[in-house]
Amino acid sequence: MPFVDIRLAGSASREQKAGIVADVTRSLVERLGKNPAAVQVNITELSTENYGAGGQLIADRDAPPTKEVAAADGGQ
Repeated sequence: MPFVDIRLAGSASREQKAGIVADVTRSLVERLGKNPAAVQVNITELSTENYGAGGQLIADRDAPPTKEVAAADGGQ
């Protein structure tokens, strides 16, 4: 019985998650010959304020640069 855990930074609509579950299930059926009823998919949505990478919160990646950051990189 395959178990697939997917973590998303941010959120997805119900329709998007249903599509992901269908696509992952179909892939495991086609590629590994698994019974679709046995495929378990868990989707966890992570708040971008609770997840970081490269020393920065994901939520801050989309924020406009502060004056300090702009000055440090030559305003580019």
